[in-house]
Amino acid sequence: MGDPTGATQTGAAYLSSTSSLRTAVGAFQTYMHQRDFSPHTVQAFNSDLRMLEQFIGPGRAIGRISTHDLNAFLNWLANERGVPCSPKSFARRVTTLKVFFGWLAEAEILPEDPAAPIVHRPALTPLPRVLSDGEVERVLAVTQAMRTDDPPDARPHLLVTLLLHTGIKKGECMNIVLNHIDLSDPDQPVLWIRYANPRRRYKERKLRLPTWWPAVLAEYRAQYHPKERLFPCTARNLEYVLKEVAERSDIPDGLSFETLRWTCAVRDYRAGMPPDRLRQKLGLSKISWRETGPKIARLAEEPL
Repeated sequence: MGDPTGATQTGAAYLSSTSSLRTAVGAFQTYMHQRDFSPHTVQAFNSDLRMLEQFIGPGRAIGRISTHDLNAFLNWLANERGVPCSPKSFARRVTTLKVFFGWLAEAEILPEDPAAPIVHRPALTPLPRVLSDGEVERVLAVTQAMRTDDPPDARPHLLVTLLLHTGIKKGECMNIVLNHIDLSDPDQPVLWIRYANPRRRYKERKLRLPTWWPAVLAEYRAQYHPKERLFPCTARNLEYVLKEVAERSDIPDGLSFETLRWTCAVRDYRAGMPPDRLRQKLGLSKISWRETGPKIARLAEEPL
């Protein structure tokens, strides 16, 4: 599975350690666009690197930029620039340095990564909401009961268990096509997460489904008759489904795609899934994992 800091270093082919910082930043901009970084990330990284140019000088050879220079830059941002730098902005600027110089080092433009020794202290942001084991039991009891309602409805149980077991995003859920579900092996049903955009192919992955899940799928198909997409409705419609389940389950903070995704991640972490395997299951880049991984670990801790 690919990653924005992986081996394919698009845009770095013509760089060397004697290239100017401005030239390297231009190549990095091309790389970010070709690897489909989000517009927000591109804008933020560009802004941070322009400040680095302002401090160090745009003509400075990238091979002459040291860890000392980068620490001096960060000190300038925090204490000497004369413009407030929030903990969140500071943490992001450290990430920018690590991603940019890590890219140059992995492309073998630089022999060493000068940003690697910098201590990364992520900004403290509120932890996301996850369901307790008791809440998961209540939710599943409700969705199971809805399968035998009058009229019966298997969709809530299908949706909730899909999200709890795979941790997929809302957009990925809405894009599932029926032939993305492989039931050829009864002992190991599989969901393929596909992306039409070639730039997002590194997010594609193969996820295990519970062995009992195909039976719920069969009930759902008999009731709703989907022809191509698994959920031929709007995302808002499924959000209403989750809202009803939350009300019936007495979940005061509600139920969302994001809550079920985080709950899946925490349950897998507690079950001993290796961190890098969990990162891949969630479809996250190594960059995103720097913030997400510690949050999952904190959420999975035993209460004091």
